Amino acid sequence: MTTFQRMVLASRPPAEVTPDNFRLETVDVPALADGQVLVRNHFLSLDPYMRGRMSDAKSYAAPQPLNETMIGGTVGQVLESKHPKYQKGDFVVGMGGWTEMTVSDGSDMRKVDTTHIPLSAYLGPVGMPGMTAWYGFTQIMQAKEGETICVSAASGAVGSVVGQLAKLKGCRAIGIAGGKEKCDYVVEELGFDACIDYKAGNLRADLKAAAPNGIDAIFENVGGEVFDAALARTNAFARVALCGMIAGYNGEDIPLRNVRQLLTNRITLRGFIVSEHMELWPQGLQELGTLVAQGKLKYRESVADGLAAAPEAFIGLLKGRNFGKQLVKLA
Repeated sequence: MTTFQRMVLASRPPAEVTPDNFRLETVDVPALADGQVLVRNHFLSLDPYMRGRMSDAKSYAAPQPLNETMIGGTVGQVLESKHPKYQKGDFVVGMGGWTEMTVSDGSDMRKVDTTHIPLSAYLGPVGMPGMTAWYGFTQIMQAKEGETICVSAASGAVGSVVGQLAKLKGCRAIGIAGGKEKCDYVVEELGFDACIDYKAGNLRADLKAAAPNGIDAIFENVGGEVFDAALARTNAFARVALCGMIAGYNGEDIPLRNVRQLLTNRITLRGFIVSEHMELWPQGLQELGTLVAQGKLKYRESVADGLAAAPEAFIGLLKGRNFGKQLVKLA
């Protein structure tokens, strides 16, 4: 292989993302310098945070540069190495981006073992989404046995792990998801105690029925009406791990009507970015990897085929069309 394909950000979306915001390019495989590694990426991870990076508005991270390879997590195999830490054939996870091949200095990569854990799982439950769930649950929600927790986007890559960690801790886990199929999966496969279909139109009444004793901790991925409904059911001293606001990723306002609950229930609300807490990743990934290897942590994947399919898959992710972790198969 002398050339490979990559996807670059061609333009910034003023509102909803469209395929025209991306451009597929063919580039030559570069020669490696000393200390570099050439990786053939097998899977690309698509995640909601990418929508924020496509904007040049001030945020917690620098915007994605135009006409450069789109940012993204990848897993793959080393094809060639001039780096002492990596050998040809090693499986690695890193931030390779929307591209079939990546040249790296090795600083943003780590080796992974595929003996008991499938390669793709390192982009899901044993990767950034899993760590996001683990951090929010263990460090912010701090739920105890017998407490009730609520998770929005419960069938997704992050929410599904939060609920399962809660069940392993002896909590009552309530999910919120879009559609009967997703809710059935959350309860029947993942073991949540209940899942509310927000599309059914009875969000508040259904949440009240599912959490008759109130909610002690919330893992929030969505914001807006979904978050509002959960806030209304909080108990005193509830904790909120604020992870995502997918309801406003296209720039919409995200109003809250139940904000007074923050005061009356003395709620602790903390937003977090999991990449700012790398010191805890070894512990979290060890625990998550063990659970996956033992079959105690289930996960589901939506897989688009080929780099050209990535833009539509990403747009589908932002609209909730995916089921579980959204990946793109590159090899």
